[in-house]
Amino acid sequence: MIVEILEFLFLVVTALIITYVVRHYLFTITILRNQHRKLEKPAADDNAHYEPSVSILIPARNEEQVIGRLLHRITELTYPKEKMQVIVINDGSSDNTGRIADEYAKMHNYFTIVHRKGETAGRGKASALNAGLNLAEGEIIICFDADYYPQEDILEKLTREFSDPRVGAVQGRVTVLNEPLNMVTRLVALERIGGYLIDQQARDSLGLIPQFGGTVGGLRRSLLERMGGWDESVLAEDMDLTFRVYLAGYKVRYINEAECYEEAVESWRDYRKQRYRWAKGHMQCFFKHWFQVIKSKNLNIREKIDGLLLLNIYFMPVWVLLSWIVGVPLIFSKSFQWLSLPWTVAPIAFYSSVGNFAPFFEVGIGAYLDGRSRAHRLLPLLIFTFLYNIFICTKALTSVLVCKLTGNNNNHWSKTNHTGNGNRYITNCVNSLTHGNCSDSGLESNSVCHAAVRSCVVHVHHAFACVS
Repeated sequence: MIVEILEFLFLVVTALIITYVVRHYLFTITILRNQHRKLEKPAADDNAHYEPSVSILIPARNEEQVIGRLLHRITELTYPKEKMQVIVINDGSSDNTGRIADEYAKMHNYFTIVHRKGETAGRGKASALNAGLNLAEGEIIICFDADYYPQEDILEKLTREFSDPRVGAVQGRVTVLNEPLNMVTRLVALERIGGYLIDQQARDSLGLIPQFGGTVGGLRRSLLERMGGWDESVLAEDMDLTFRVYLAGYKVRYINEAECYEEAVESWRDYRKQRYRWAKGHMQCFFKHWFQVIKSKNLNIREKIDGLLLLNIYFMPVWVLLSWIVGVPLIFSKSFQWLSLPWTVAPIAFYSSVGNFAPFFEVGIGAYLDGRSRAHRLLPLLIFTFLYNIFICTKALTSVLVCKLTGNNNNHWSKTNHTGNGNRYITNCVNSLTHGNCSDSGLESNSVCHAAVRSCVVHVHHAFACVS
């Protein structure tokens, strides 16, 4: 009887893993078939000049190392300043974050600074964003994390999609700015490449459910207010909003050419803290939304299937661990012979699922399409990040289940540490342009430097000269 139960569990988990392998193959093939098309799609005639008013929300807690870089960049954006409102939420910072933000508010009248203190501060990103939403006046809410560095024309690229009344949220592409720093940042960059260039873009192309990432994206203020703002009870407020937008009858669009550059975590300790928060938050969203997704009349069958797979993504490392725990005893059981085929398939399915956001084949093809010749050498190392995520996600699931059993919703928000090391890569790119050699920047010649140059250089023709 025990053997039969183990066999059933093993087959279920194996089938689930293979389902994700097929899904990622489909996404990769979709992008490969479209590779002849230009990634930067020209705006349609009917929305090229669509310029709604925007409110940019920037939550920040102890971000003195990076907040000035972003705020200065905001002043350089090409969007009409009379249609911009910038709201910085200083969420109980104990460093100079608030002072730096105040200096920008003195120089620019479209800046507003919210200083949260006492018990209202430090309750997480969703709480800070809700405080900013109370003051927002723009038709579109744009969110940036404090460590980000956007393209000059990113608002134009994001907002023009809202000319379609069916669009409730828009997401841009995230690229790692401090990639060359160490092995952690390099592997995070690979995850980002696969997750955005392949996964997000394929879901948008196939009419599935692109994820609103919580930063480098925008939402309709009217819809956001109607939904009650950000849900402060979940750690993954971005995933939660993705499904609330779809359940409300709207869509999320992914715009690959709307690039923004982040300062990735620089240590395995910070990686663990960040991914634990993401994993626990996504699992909370699964329990909150899975049944609503199934019964929703606003989702078609393809969106429901993709939605359930998306909600389940952080359970995958746990399911792989379960397959090992269940499969090893079966090797020594009498059923080993008939399980030989699944055991042959399982390693392939496992290695095809490497990476938290970006499975192995998505990362490999994404790096290829991004011109990342040297980055390919690091692909085998993603196996170690996946093993690390087995531990992280198992711990997150345990925490979620304990919270559900005890009724204690322990949602401690552990913020990501930012050192400001990304500043030097922006400076290096500018200096490299001056000397006509992108490779001097320390970034890979055919990829990240070019992307960063498109963001950090004022004169666009210089950037194109460097790329060519």
